[in-house]
Amino acid sequence: MMCRPKSLTKISVSVLIVSLCFQFGCRPQQPIYLGETGRWHQQYLDKATRIEIPNVEVPSLPEVCHTTAPLTLQNPDPSAYWELTLEEAVQMALKNTKVIRSLTGVSFSQGGVAGVPSALLQSAGNVRSVYDPALIETDPRYGQEAALAAYDAQFNAGARWDRSNSDSNALRHTNNAKNAGTFHAGIRKYTAPGTQFYINNSSTIYTPGRTSDNGYSTAIEGGFAHPLLRGGGIAFNQIAGPSGQVGVYGGVAIARINTDMSLTDFEMATQILVADVERAYWNLYYAFHRLQSVRSGMESAYQTWHQTKSHYDTQTSRGTAQNLSQAEQNYFEFRRQTELAQNNLFRAERMIRYAMGLPAADGRLIRPIDEPITAPIGLDWHSVLCEALFRSPTLRKQKWVVKQRELELTASRNFMRPRLDLEGGYRVSGASDHGLMGSNSAYSSLGDGHNGWLGITLSAPLGFRQEIAAVRNAELQLSKARAVLQDQELELTHQLGDSFAEISLAYQLMQTTLATYQAANEEVRATRAAYDVGTTTLDLLLQAQRRQSESETNYFSSVIDYNLAIMTLHFRKGSLLEYNNICLAEGEWPGKAYFDAKRRARERDAGHRLNYGLTLPGIVSRGAYQQHQHGYNSMTYETVPSGLSPSGLPRSLPGESLPRENQHYITPQLPSNGNETIRVIETDSTSVVPAPVLPRSGGNTAVSFTTPELATPAIAPARNMRYVQ
Repeated sequence: MMCRPKSLTKISVSVLIVSLCFQFGCRPQQPIYLGETGRWHQQYLDKATRIEIPNVEVPSLPEVCHTTAPLTLQNPDPSAYWELTLEEAVQMALKNTKVIRSLTGVSFSQGGVAGVPSALLQSAGNVRSVYDPALIETDPRYGQEAALAAYDAQFNAGARWDRSNSDSNALRHTNNAKNAGTFHAGIRKYTAPGTQFYINNSSTIYTPGRTSDNGYSTAIEGGFAHPLLRGGGIAFNQIAGPSGQVGVYGGVAIARINTDMSLTDFEMATQILVADVERAYWNLYYAFHRLQSVRSGMESAYQTWHQTKSHYDTQTSRGTAQNLSQAEQNYFEFRRQTELAQNNLFRAERMIRYAMGLPAADGRLIRPIDEPITAPIGLDWHSVLCEALFRSPTLRKQKWVVKQRELELTASRNFMRPRLDLEGGYRVSGASDHGLMGSNSAYSSLGDGHNGWLGITLSAPLGFRQEIAAVRNAELQLSKARAVLQDQELELTHQLGDSFAEISLAYQLMQTTLATYQAANEEVRATRAAYDVGTTTLDLLLQAQRRQSESETNYFSSVIDYNLAIMTLHFRKGSLLEYNNICLAEGEWPGKAYFDAKRRARERDAGHRLNYGLTLPGIVSRGAYQQHQHGYNSMTYETVPSGLSPSGLPRSLPGESLPRENQHYITPQLPSNGNETIRVIETDSTSVVPAPVLPRSGGNTAVSFTTPELATPAIAPARNMRYVQ
């Protein structure tokens, strides 16, 4: 048997290794396992992140599930007409509102409605809701309950068992084993002036090392620590809290201001919702009359084309091919405008449905039946300005910011004082060898040992660098808040001035477009008569018809602009909710909360008032805001001057019943008793007699926002907005 040389064996091994390297490459390889079945491969995740569906079950609204196909040009016939007043539209919008919707992304103009609502889908975290005041109130970090929790009594208890084993003598190796059990319990509480009271009980069971006797001891200790300079006083603790830090203000007063600002935000969001509903309502009203105008023009154009076609067929002098082409072109132009107006009507109707919280379509077509205001309004600038400066929710919110900065400045100045605390306490103790409880025990001998103390501790940073910076920062914050308030008032005066100009312009344009429409009607009649006798051409008649349609559209557009200008003035001066007889109210509390509040009120009534002297906090609020204020003489209505009247204008679509009345002035009812009526004051064009702010007719609508319901959160039902007629 021949043996291979060693060199040949080495060469074979090297070739094998090189072949394996070429086959598998220089990359990590999976290991090889015996008996691998592959069933665990299904649990292997080959992606670190992937799009998944959350396991959330939220039932959809009935308005979503029961939405039908929208009305279109191919499906233009509604199953019924829903005649709706503006008051009903506002009430329904508020009733269906938990999350306050907005028509952000939608623009209304004479050309039609453009855009769709997009605020909720694009930025849902920034929308307002009826839950916001309660969310601020119950915030576990900055809410009122969180601030009041700092004054809750804190209970602490514990137990510990120690065992030690040590040599007492290195030569004799004596072992001393000791056992000790310690038990303690105590309560601490802060008071409004910042004083801290505490009471502790501690007990010890001790077993020495070389004896069998056990030792038992117990002690009860009570004491207090009252800040004399920094951290002392009710005012400071209501601003910064009993454990306040420099630059951190989390007291009850600051938390309450945050709640008040959230209520103001809710009021502003409600005003925006009401303004959107009214804007959508009047634009739907305009869309109906726009469609009516162009449809009337289309019918006139069709009649003209039909007459021209008859002349063309009989070969008369007015039946030329040129006239026939012009009449046909005029008809199709009106038809195009009619189709656009029809589509714009459907879009405007969907917008008010969204604002009211209704399905996008349910087979019916909403039709406004309220007439817009056409009477002139007399405005007293100084009354409107004073009312706006007092009632504007934006200014009210900024005033709360100013008050917050003033309180923070007061607290920051308190931090400039050193920490000087008056401390005192008393301790009683007892010891025994016969146990903790029972006769001859440690508790029975409690009082054998006692001691008390009273002292003062002082601590202060050298330089007060952080405290000085906090005071300066608070001063700058206050200066900025005051400057912002002043410029907001200036900006508000500009907005009011613009509203004054818009109302004046809209009313003047309404009168001018009305006169233009009347002249256009006369022109059409005169041109038609001249065309029938052959003294004018067809193109002049067609131009007159187009001008008639445009002037009618312009008139209704100016009427809507006038009403929207009035609404904008109310919105800017903060009286829009009163104008629509809406008031904001807190929702009902659980019965347990009313019971507790009554008991606390009886306690205060039976007690004696403690005079804290200079530690009382300053005035933070001036009292409740009166939402309905009928004493302001800012607006009044006048009758329409004779000579210009919208009488004779078409009021309904062809073949449809759309009743209208020529209502040139309004007689609203105050919501006080439902019977008192303020009638319009007739004046001339030179003098205007002031009258109270005139709300819309109808009863009050109370809007309730969600309350915290902290008394019985487990059984309290969910509180939504309530509307009481």
